Amino acid sequence: MDPIIVTRDLSKVYRMEGYAVTALKSVSMDIHAAEFVAVMGPSGSGKSTFMNLLGCLDTPSTGEYWLAGDKVSELSPDALAAIRNRRIGFVFQNFNLLPRTSALENVELPLLYSHVSSEERHKRALARLDQVGVADRASHHPAQLSGGQQQRVAIARALVNDPVLILADEPTGALDTRTSFEVMELLQQLNGNGMTVVLVTHEHDIAAFASRRVGFRDGHIVDDRANPEPADAKALLLELAPTDASAV
Repeated sequence: MDPIIVTRDLSKVYRMEGYAVTALKSVSMDIHAAEFVAVMGPSGSGKSTFMNLLGCLDTPSTGEYWLAGDKVSELSPDALAAIRNRRIGFVFQNFNLLPRTSALENVELPLLYSHVSSEERHKRALARLDQVGVADRASHHPAQLSGGQQQRVAIARALVNDPVLILADEPTGALDTRTSFEVMELLQQLNGNGMTVVLVTHEHDIAAFASRRVGFRDGHIVDDRANPEPADAKALLLELAPTDASAV
C-alpha cells in the first residue's frame, strides 16, 4: 500500500529583516494509512514547522510533499485551503471553538465551505458529536462545557468532513490526567478504525499512546522508531480513581 504522506527533502527557511532562519532541513519520511505517529522534540526543533507543512498551513521552501497521492507542495493558497477542508482534520490544544456558537454549529462549520445543505450539515455534525460521546451537549456553548467536552467537540469538527488525516497539536496540553487519557482513548479508537493520526506533543507519556515516534532536533529527524506496545488509554482510565462523569 502506498503511503498516505510522503515528504522528500522538505525544508523551510524563514527570512526576517535580512536574516534567514532554517526551521526544517531536508526532511524525508513516509506515513502509511492507519498509522498513529507521535512527533516530538524540544522548542525550536522543527516539529511545529513540520506539522504546519503537513497541514497545508504553510508551504516548503524546497522539497516535495504528497498527501493521499496528490502533490501538494506546489499548490496555490486556494488549492491548499481546499485540501485542508476536505482531507485534513485539525485538533488544537486550545480547542479553537467559536464561543458564541453551539457545539453543533461549531462542528457544522467546515461543512459550510463544502456547500453542504443545512439539513445534511445538521445530520453529519450530530452523528460526529454522537461518535465522540457528546451528542447530548449539541446545544451547549463552549463556556458550558468542560475542557474534555470541548476537545471532544473539536475532534467531532475535525472528523465531520471525513478527512484522510487527523493532525493533533498538543491536544491534551490544557487537560488534566483523566481527561487527557479520555482524549487519547478516543484518538486510539479512531486510529483503530483506520484513521491516520499524527500527534505533536512534548510529553513522553502522551507519545506512548502512539504506535510510532518521530523525534526532531535542529530541523532534522533524529529518531524514528516503532512503538510495538503502545500504552492502552482505556486500561489506564480503569486504573484511575473514579470521578464524576459529568465533569469530563
